Amino acid sequence: MTTTARPRGLYATDVGKKYVMAISGIVLMLFVLGHMVGNLKIYLGADALNTYSHWLRDVGEPAVPREVLLWIVRIVLLVAVVAHIDSAARLARSSRRARPVGYEASREYAAADFASRTMRWTGPIIALFVVFHLLDLTWGTANPDFHSGDPYANVVASFQRVPVAIVYVVANLALAVHLYHGSWSLFQTMGWTWPKHNEWRRYFAVAFATVIAIGNVSFPIAVVTGVVS
Repeated sequence: MTTTARPRGLYATDVGKKYVMAISGIVLMLFVLGHMVGNLKIYLGADALNTYSHWLRDVGEPAVPREVLLWIVRIVLLVAVVAHIDSAARLARSSRRARPVGYEASREYAAADFASRTMRWTGPIIALFVVFHLLDLTWGTANPDFHSGDPYANVVASFQRVPVAIVYVVANLALAVHLYHGSWSLFQTMGWTWPKHNEWRRYFAVAFATVIAIGNVSFPIAVVTGVVS
């Protein structure tokens, strides 16, 4: 019995799925932070942002061929995204089976954290937004004025469309809510809980989500208001 159970691994358990969701979440959090910091170069002008964009493709040369490290990062991110979504979906199904009837006591439901209760919505919103973001600013399919090799011009052209700017603002607010709950709960999942420091978990969650929200939301607002043009 033991030998047949082992190949299924820790991922067969809810605890294992929570570990996978937490670890993949950390990878994605680091990417979101790095992506936002890099995009802040838009405030330094077209040359700064475009140079940074080209550097992402050249980094590692001549030790490795052009774009190799970039593709490694992309593959790691893709694995993290798939693992994060799959573990979240499996945990949601397991939770529904464990509690087929929703909260009957209003006090129990009210006690649940807002961010936790909205994870089922913010997750799909973020997933759809990522697809649109790639179509808009990476592949250019959703951007009529897309110019390959000119990220600055593409960002300005995209965010000058007010409906698109609104989509970016709403999606990044959803991302901030998702990050708040995720960054708070991952400490619990990973066992990084110390009674004397638990208060700092919430400070970290609030700070991280706020920084990401302010940074990312500032980009479409800056273009719409003419600060960046």
